Amino acid sequence: MFTNKDLRNLIIPLFIEQFLLMFVGIADTFVVSFSSEADVSGVSLVTSFNTVLIFLFTALSSGGAVIISQYIGSRNEKAASRSAGQLLMISVVISAAMAALILVFHTQLLRLLFGKIEGDVMAACESYLWITTLSLPFLAIYDAGAALCRSIGKTNVTMNVSIIANVINVAGNCVGVFVLHLGAAGVAWPSLISRALSAAAVTAYCFHKKNPVRYRLRDVLAWDGGLLSKVMGIALPNGVENGVHQLVKVALSSMVALFGTYQIAANGVAQSIWSLASIMGLAMAPVYTTVIGQCMGARDIDAANFYFKKLNRITLVLSILWNTLIFAITPLIVRYSAISPEAKELVIWLVLINNIFNGLAYPFAGSLGNGLRAAGDVKFTMIVSITLTIAARLFFSALFGLWLGWGVIGVAIGMSIDLVFRGAIFLWRLKSQKWTQFRLI
Repeated sequence: MFTNKDLRNLIIPLFIEQFLLMFVGIADTFVVSFSSEADVSGVSLVTSFNTVLIFLFTALSSGGAVIISQYIGSRNEKAASRSAGQLLMISVVISAAMAALILVFHTQLLRLLFGKIEGDVMAACESYLWITTLSLPFLAIYDAGAALCRSIGKTNVTMNVSIIANVINVAGNCVGVFVLHLGAAGVAWPSLISRALSAAAVTAYCFHKKNPVRYRLRDVLAWDGGLLSKVMGIALPNGVENGVHQLVKVALSSMVALFGTYQIAANGVAQSIWSLASIMGLAMAPVYTTVIGQCMGARDIDAANFYFKKLNRITLVLSILWNTLIFAITPLIVRYSAISPEAKELVIWLVLINNIFNGLAYPFAGSLGNGLRAAGDVKFTMIVSITLTIAARLFFSALFGLWLGWGVIGVAIGMSIDLVFRGAIFLWRLKSQKWTQFRLI
């Protein structure tokens, strides 16, 4: 069903797209750092909240991608198109409702999240939150269209859109901060504009009649409870899983805050590098969704097993190579970081620990889990992920970091133990063949 060329055409654009998505956040933070400390703080604080919303929309689009891929695999293009239309519709409804709530209660929300912060920082938070909230429907629309493009193997479309959006965003940031002197708003407006243009471009492509699976206006304007329940049956568990992961991430950040200034600084720099190291695993996850989803839609268990093994090998090799490369350039990144020599040395150790386990374990803990969800094994992956996020990631981080006094090194080890356990369980689940017993369509 998928030749090596097909897989390559899926993987390379997705990798570039993930890299560009990572670059957007870096560009916003870097450019606004030339404005003021209050603007940097405001953008940073609101970004942490926006990340949760981004994960929710990602979960929703992933649920749609699984159903679309399975219908494509079963050669039911009409149902696949209807699923895509329903995904777009529910994405608009949910994102518009969330945006309206945030805009109405934005002041109360910021006080609840961040408490009493300095007036200039709160002003930056309000400005950045208000504008980025306006972009949420566009983000959701883009994610829905990207899910359809990936399901039909057109990952080059979203890659090209991401390239153009990044150029617009970076150029807009420079104009907003250096020319118009808008501070936090100067990096928020370009994000809104680039997301709106991205949503329009992807949606226009998805309506194009040359695509066998596409948006149709009658499907977008309809309400199909049966299809929506299938999409949400995957999206909700995935959303809950991502939500718990973000809450534990906040708890770990609070834990790191207890370790002293140089460890906090080292952890901040290391996290940026960890994000860069995670790109390969994040890029491979949608590949599993498309490939395994289509195999299971066709009820071709042998093909699904074959591609599980093949994708596992590809992901492992690429992940090891990418994590090795990132570790190799870490000393160069650290050299130009404005942190103490003691913190710089600690960053090297933190990246080493993360990249070893990220390279060897994440292909199975993360990307493979996406494949199991695409097969319909949603509840098992959710329960395992939530349980280990709390029982392994949080517990072992507290054990090594706080109780044994290892600081941020202990937190990094605790997070790595979570990946090892999760990867081992998902591999066992794959070999058990229990994932073959589910039917989503």
